[in-house]
Amino acid sequence: MLRLIKYLILAIIALVMIVVAMANLGPMTLRLLPEGLGAQIGWNRDLTMPVFLVILGVFFAGMLFGFIWEWLREHKHRSKAKIEERERQRLEQEVKKVAPPAKAGDDVLAILEGR
Repeated sequence: MLRLIKYLILAIIALVMIVVAMANLGPMTLRLLPEGLGAQIGWNRDLTMPVFLVILGVFFAGMLFGFIWEWLREHKHRSKAKIEERERQRLEQEVKKVAPPAKAGDDVLAILEGR
C-alpha cells in the first residue's frame, strides 16, 4: 500500500514537472557577467536555453548543494559513531577473553550470550 502511495506521489510530481516544462519552453539567455562589465573585461559568455532547463538546473544544483551541506554537517556524528563502534567491538573481545565459557546447562548465561 505504501509503495502504491509512493508511486502515486512520484507520478504527480513528474506530471507537475512536465506541465511546468511545457509552459516554459521559451528561450532564455544566461550571462556570466553583466553586459557592461563583460564588455570592459572582454569576456562576454552567454548561453541560450529553454526556461524550464534553467529552472530544473537551479533545482538540482540546490538539491546537490543541500546534500553536500548535510553530509559535511553530519560528519562529526558519523566519526563519533565509528569511534564508538570500534570501542564496542574492543570491549566485546575483552569480555570474551575474560568471561568463562558457559556450561551446557546454564540457561541464564546462554540467554545473556545470545545463544
